[in-house]
Amino acid sequence: MTSENPLQTSCTRLTGKTDKTLTTAPPRLATLILLSALAVLPVNMILPSLPNIAATFQADFALVNLSVAGYATATALTAVIAGAMTDRYGRRPVVLMAVSIFIVASVGCALATNIGVFLLFRTMQASIAACFSVALVLIKETSGEREAASKIGYAAVGWAVAPMLGPIFGGTLDELFGWRASFIVFAVLGAAMLALALCDLRETAAHSQRPHGNYLAAYGQLLSSARFWAYTLCMAWSMGTLYIFLGGAPLAVGHTLDGSSAKLGLYMGLVPAGFILGSYLAGRFASKHALGATLIVGRLITCMGLLVGLILSILATAAHVLAFFGPCMFIGIGNGLTMPAANTGVLSVRADLAGTAAGLAAAMTTAGGALTASIAGLFLVKAGATHVLLGMMLISASLALLAAILAAFVDWRASKMVS
Repeated sequence: MTSENPLQTSCTRLTGKTDKTLTTAPPRLATLILLSALAVLPVNMILPSLPNIAATFQADFALVNLSVAGYATATALTAVIAGAMTDRYGRRPVVLMAVSIFIVASVGCALATNIGVFLLFRTMQASIAACFSVALVLIKETSGEREAASKIGYAAVGWAVAPMLGPIFGGTLDELFGWRASFIVFAVLGAAMLALALCDLRETAAHSQRPHGNYLAAYGQLLSSARFWAYTLCMAWSMGTLYIFLGGAPLAVGHTLDGSSAKLGLYMGLVPAGFILGSYLAGRFASKHALGATLIVGRLITCMGLLVGLILSILATAAHVLAFFGPCMFIGIGNGLTMPAANTGVLSVRADLAGTAAGLAAAMTTAGGALTASIAGLFLVKAGATHVLLGMMLISASLALLAAILAAFVDWRASKMVS
């Protein structure tokens, strides 16, 4: 079943001929969900294997840990560069190149004989991060604005499930077959994704509409947009709220669980479970409401949940652990609603710079979230101070709410100017 591609139609009317790189059949949503899930799976799947990797190479654990920290840095850089490349050279070529590099890098990690070679190929694995931004752009370019937010909501379920199951899957592979098995699986998944991309992924950006200026000018145009800043800051502070939780929860409540890492992990899993629920709700309802409204609702849910948690922590001197983790679950629900709407807003700032916007926003979100968590960490110096942790998270969530209100106002003013 095919449908007319409005981008191709407009291009034909302007030039009198059809751009052969376009297709009337958009990629299936399932393909884009799998593509974005593969992009986030390598982030933490190898975490259970780090001690065994260190033992194999007889390397210091801090050095081996660069396979996580270095990978995160390379991911941010990849997002910025690859996003601009997709605008310049097209979505499909960047995906095929990124997945191909990922396959080679995964094989290289599996065959590495020393820590230096392993870290080199591990850094190269970050090329797959480009597929995350491309998946968002492809959804936006083949859907209306509200429909895109809905589809991104469904895709976000994949983003949440992959990191949740990754460490469990990776740990099982390590225990049964050794740590190299995880990278063999990465290579196999990459090969399967490459075959799927070759069959189902077609170009959605008209060649005549691709930007021809320099990359810095493109970044400057985005950074001069109030809409881009509003949506990106909303995502950054929303992510900062999550990062504060991830870094502070073990210190604040870990002592109440008798040192049980399993219990701590189970309770902390309430937040990603909430994200899955929020993403599902975004998929169901985002297409029926304006982006700004969805954004504000998501942020209000998080703020209200954290406010209840803060009140409970102040009033109860020996509250049950669920009095802390229950309200924190609303971080996940709020973020699950926020991210699809905010990403759609970012991609809508400039249609010809959608890839650049996706990559730049992703990097700024990650960096902004990490900076927010680092600042909050300066105040989290005492074990058991749940009210301090909840207060820090509420501040970050409130800033995200203000950014959401700003985004809604900017969109409302733009609609009034158009009408």
